[in-house]
Amino acid sequence: MSIPPDPPVVPDPDRLAGELRVAVLRTARCLRNQRGEADLSESQFSVVAALAKKGPMTPGALAEHEHTRPPSMTRTVNTLVELGLVTKVGDTEDRRLVVVDLTDAGRDEVDETRRRRDAWLTRQLGLLTDDERRTLLEASALLARVATR
Repeated sequence: MSIPPDPPVVPDPDRLAGELRVAVLRTARCLRNQRGEADLSESQFSVVAALAKKGPMTPGALAEHEHTRPPSMTRTVNTLVELGLVTKVGDTEDRRLVVVDLTDAGRDEVDETRRRRDAWLTRQLGLLTDDERRTLLEASALLARVATR
């Protein structure tokens, strides 16, 4: 007669929260280290990525989107202009406003950074078993659900 397997251990939410937080932060740090040619800081990359996703924005709208103060965003935008990744142009309707937009080089930087991050993660996932990848697929859906509550 065989002994039935032990039931799966269900960790309490406190313990799981701590372990999951560490794992997610370490993974995020590794992904952030995968950068394009411009080697932008994460806050600089976040600005060009926002422009790639949302289109041209005023510095004030960018500051609000990035949860930063307008003077900090002005410095970030000026640095990105110097790097040739964004341009500042006058608003067509209100000449007092400045609009920030991506250049082709800025779009290329976003694409290259995303490509490198995807490539790194693909390599890491390739080291896992099929069962482990299935588990991560299920976990990614759960994490997405947790993040939207």
